[in-house]
Amino acid sequence: MSAVRWRRLFCGSAGVLAALALVVYFRGSLPGEPAVYDAILAWASPLMVTVFHKINYLGDKRVILPGALLLLWVAPRNDRRRWWLWGGVMIGAPILEWLGKELIGRPRPGGTSFGFPSGHAAAASAYFFLAAYLVGKRLDRPGARVVLLWVAAAVLVVLAGLARIVLQAHWPGDALAGAVLGLACVSLAAWYHERRELLS
Repeated sequence: MSAVRWRRLFCGSAGVLAALALVVYFRGSLPGEPAVYDAILAWASPLMVTVFHKINYLGDKRVILPGALLLLWVAPRNDRRRWWLWGGVMIGAPILEWLGKELIGRPRPGGTSFGFPSGHAAAASAYFFLAAYLVGKRLDRPGARVVLLWVAAAVLVVLAGLARIVLQAHWPGDALAGAVLGLACVSLAAWYHERRELLS
């Protein structure tokens, strides 16, 4: 993907995140969000809840941190020189997530601590989309395999966000905002990286 496309993806994802934040800040919730939340909880059987307890680790810092170090190791040699950029994605996403929680101030479904955006969803999104980008760059011939990488990353991000809803830790909008935040961080880094590659 060219630098221009990464710029568009960043602008689009950042715009969606800003729109979600404004709606939640001024309305308290997204349209239909409580109904979606109730439907997901009604769908989740006790067995599903047990499964989603395991899936929840997809966005856990204890899994993401060693995973990020592994990701830097498997990154293409030429891209490893910008390790600070990829590390910045993994550090920047949680900082922006914390800042969002403080600015929006929306409580979680079961408690008073803030939940918008979801930290688990943001971490999973930043990690898995960054993995798709860096691993995709290692492939000799981009195409169907790269698309498959991005689809697999998106499925894992959706599962991580869904786990937060099933476990009653976040509203659906929190999980969606976390996923979009992670994507915005990755697309911003990819945009910068691709522009520098063109100039060098």
